[in-house]
Amino acid sequence: MSSMLDPEVKPSQAQEIARTAKGCLAVFVAAAVLILGGSFVWDKTTTFLSTFGEVPDYPGPGNTKVLVDVPEGASLDVIGGILIEKDVVKSKKAWDRAVRSEERATSVQAGRYLMKTQMQAIDALRLLINPGTSKIRLQFTIPEGLRLTAQVDALVKGTKIKKSSFEKALDKPKALKLPKYAKNRPEGFLFPDTYELTADSTATSTLKQMVSQYKSVTREIEFEADAKKLKLSPYEVLTAASIVEREVNREEYRAKVARVIYNRLAKKQKLDLDSTVAYAENLKTTTTTKKDRASKSKYNTYRYKGLPPGPISAPGKAALEAAANPEKGKWLYFVTVNLDTGETKFAETPEAHEKNVAEFQAWCQANTGRCGG
Repeated sequence: MSSMLDPEVKPSQAQEIARTAKGCLAVFVAAAVLILGGSFVWDKTTTFLSTFGEVPDYPGPGNTKVLVDVPEGASLDVIGGILIEKDVVKSKKAWDRAVRSEERATSVQAGRYLMKTQMQAIDALRLLINPGTSKIRLQFTIPEGLRLTAQVDALVKGTKIKKSSFEKALDKPKALKLPKYAKNRPEGFLFPDTYELTADSTATSTLKQMVSQYKSVTREIEFEADAKKLKLSPYEVLTAASIVEREVNREEYRAKVARVIYNRLAKKQKLDLDSTVAYAENLKTTTTTKKDRASKSKYNTYRYKGLPPGPISAPGKAALEAAANPEKGKWLYFVTVNLDTGETKFAETPEAHEKNVAEFQAWCQANTGRCGG
């Protein structure tokens, strides 16, 4: 066998060369580790030095809207704690720094403020000092099921803004940013809810706020998509929802009433609904008389087939959902048999319905004056 070694190199010399090569490699590896390790340590050190003394603060300008209550007599420390809890300000250090840099800090007043989450601390403080439109002047609630004129009366009472101002605003519906399918008809689109009024709120801005909430809620429940599944326009489903809101007040009945409406429409039967007559004649009773039902108004569903021309009230979220997602069933009739409990009975045939009506009439006789004329 021939040797792989240079014939001039003796075996002992070859071993020495190998040992020397291994030693050089070890030195090289050690040097590389020192260099790389030093680089890592340097990176960490420079990062630490660059952030040393940095105060944890949000860059701003802020994200989602949030209501913040500043209690009467609250100290700046307490206010800072509230802002941190609401995620308006990132840290106590950031708040303290803002307070130290703003000589007007002690002028913050008690009240409710509309702010944003993740604001820069100094911006949050300055907003509290000069809130402008961000300070809530008062809060008001508009209940479900009111017609537009009744909503205006409730708005006047709740906001202290003049009735004439709301009427003028409603005369310019384009400014309210109604959905396209509203065709500039505001009835039914002022969503019933609790609202906050800022110091410079106007009739127009208040109505826009209510329309905006309607849009937000209907987007959330996919109202327009559900209307399409029903092969109806969103305006028609809104009209049905406004009837549902007026006809029943218990959760378990809403989707059933919606189904009755759609079943009768499919059979081209008149809806025969007292709620639409009450709207037409501006009645306050839950039942109608023969004279009322003789009304020539297009809203009289005893006289005319199909849905009324538009909503008869402003429905809440539950009624909107019910109208957009009616319960399955073959009912063609319903009647509330007890006005105190709201108990409502449904029927598929005229005969079954007549029995339910008789039960309601018996209740009326036992509760004189409760059922109108």
